[in-house]
Amino acid sequence: MLWLMTMGRRLNGVYAAFMLVAFMMGVAGALQAPTLSLFLSREVGAQPFWVGLFYTVNAVAGIAVSLWLAKRSDRRGDRRTLILFCCLMAVGNALLFAFNRHYLTLLTCGVLLASLANTAMPQLFALAREYADSSAREVVMFSSVMRAQLSLAWVIGPPLAFMLALNYGFTAMFSIAAAIFAISLALIAFALPSVARVEPPAERVVAQGSGWGDKNVRMLFIASTLMWTCNTMYIIDMPLWISSALGLPDKLAGILMGTAAGLEIPAMILAGYYVKRFGKRRMMIVAVAAGVLFYIGLILFHSREALLALQLFNAVFIGIVAGIGMLWFQDLMPGRAGAATTLFTNSISTGVILAGVIQGALAQSVGHFAVYWMMAAIALVALVMTLRVKDV
Repeated sequence: MLWLMTMGRRLNGVYAAFMLVAFMMGVAGALQAPTLSLFLSREVGAQPFWVGLFYTVNAVAGIAVSLWLAKRSDRRGDRRTLILFCCLMAVGNALLFAFNRHYLTLLTCGVLLASLANTAMPQLFALAREYADSSAREVVMFSSVMRAQLSLAWVIGPPLAFMLALNYGFTAMFSIAAAIFAISLALIAFALPSVARVEPPAERVVAQGSGWGDKNVRMLFIASTLMWTCNTMYIIDMPLWISSALGLPDKLAGILMGTAAGLEIPAMILAGYYVKRFGKRRMMIVAVAAGVLFYIGLILFHSREALLALQLFNAVFIGIVAGIGMLWFQDLMPGRAGAATTLFTNSISTGVILAGVIQGALAQSVGHFAVYWMMAAIALVALVMTLRVKDV
């Protein structure tokens, strides 16, 4: 456990605060996201197409808002104030879902609040990157351990979400999420630092204007988008597929998500430890290949035991992509931590847009099994695109 010893030597109050805030916000998010498709289907009464459309509209709004806020944060530098505002919006969003069941209200007011709330996490990671740089901390391991807090949150969140929703109702579940966001808000206000904006060295100024103009950034964005398209299609469809198509218990969906998240933690930590030896590109290729095997496995194996075993491949896929993928964007866009991190998260949002449309259309017109064939095909394309991005 060399990484744990290293982290222990470097632990301080600010470091611990970053870890705790990431964990708390991760738990709150993991209470809401896994059950959203069930909530829209059962509580709101939305058909599969409208469930998928909700994810799509939510993602489109999220991209627009997060891009605008990212540019503002990179210019003005004080991310903590922005994170506080976004976390406050997260409290309001959770309360809206707790007490409202009107589809159009959720699609408008809910989407607006969610798009602001979802910007908190990439800005938190951007602030962490700047803090690590300013305090001479090892960035890759710092980011990997911090990202592991989200996986730990997803170990707890999905099973707890399904337990609360199925036994106590969605109002109780969303209210608890709002309370956790409120606690996170207090932690951000009193424990996280404001890191001054540092101008990059003169020789790196050229990279400031690269961004989307760099073919490697574009290729990585497309590959990352396809990866997250697959993952989001799985998150949307799996709770419905488990119960309606496979006839398995509803709570199994939460167990599968929690198992994958638990396995992601060692995958992330090992990825952070070995990235210097093997490089980001090689590790990402291994991750996407594991994703291909996971989605093919979902087509072939449908027993409870097989689905649990397949989560190992899912954990390697998401664990490495979520940590190393974000750092790869940051390395390709030096001096623009906020924009690079937001570009990575917008690849997730773009994936959600595609996933919502594809999953909703396929599930409604063809059936749930077709969704998994599509996931496997998209994962293969993502693997090809990843092979075309340079290492840094």
